[in-house]
Amino acid sequence: MTWNWEELDITAYLARIGYEGEAKPDLETLRSLHRAHVAAIPFENLEVMLGRPVPLDLPALQDKLVRQRRGGYCYEQNLLFAAALERIGFTVTGLGARTRAGASSRRAVTHMLLKVEADGQEWHCDVGFGAEGLLEPIPLEVGVDVRQGAWRFGTVQEAGGARVLRTEHPDGWFDLYEYTLEERITADYVLMNHYTSTHPRSSFIRRPVLQKAAPDARRKLVGDRLTVTRPDGTTHERDVSVDELSDVLDREFGIELSDDDSAELIRVHYAGA
Repeated sequence: MTWNWEELDITAYLARIGYEGEAKPDLETLRSLHRAHVAAIPFENLEVMLGRPVPLDLPALQDKLVRQRRGGYCYEQNLLFAAALERIGFTVTGLGARTRAGASSRRAVTHMLLKVEADGQEWHCDVGFGAEGLLEPIPLEVGVDVRQGAWRFGTVQEAGGARVLRTEHPDGWFDLYEYTLEERITADYVLMNHYTSTHPRSSFIRRPVLQKAAPDARRKLVGDRLTVTRPDGTTHERDVSVDELSDVLDREFGIELSDDDSAELIRVHYAGA
């Protein structure tokens, strides 16, 4: 399928993520682009909190994530990344996953990830999972066990055939999501996005969720609780007051909201807290 790469301003995208090297369809470029995207563009659901739709067409994604220098959640991030990769010459396939991350029951398929071909091999890419997500691609294989900076990731296959991406916590492996190799198309993500951004049971419509992965720390702001986790397992948590919310968004996640959007976010979130 095509990811509408013709509509992408690749120069603006590469500048947004701070990539300055030659962009060609090889593994070295794929790794560098993945790392740069994750470092530059945070995971966030603020449009949902502000009562706005979350469009997935490429012009809207570029306007928000590139020109406005905002973040987004999995569909926004991975659709933009897929278009950039396709523009450079990679072959990209969309996949779907069931998020686990501590869930007590099996969830619907609502997460997007990518299969990318590079240097004669298939790679598992995902720039949209948030704080515990991959920093760079891993082989799309069962039995992977890799370190990315100080973080450890692995994949296993379960009896039913699903593959599971997991990361290591101080008390052992922690499942992030299960996925299959069934190809997904843009229409699938439109449906997933509708549920995620509008359904009363979606976790993304009740409170702000911002996350950012880095080699030295995993940052999360869920509601008014800021958590920073280090590779050695130490965690610092604190509440974020209404007066410092805008500063935390900027300092911890690189998001600068307009005065009007900041005021509306505060009104919506703290009024319902």
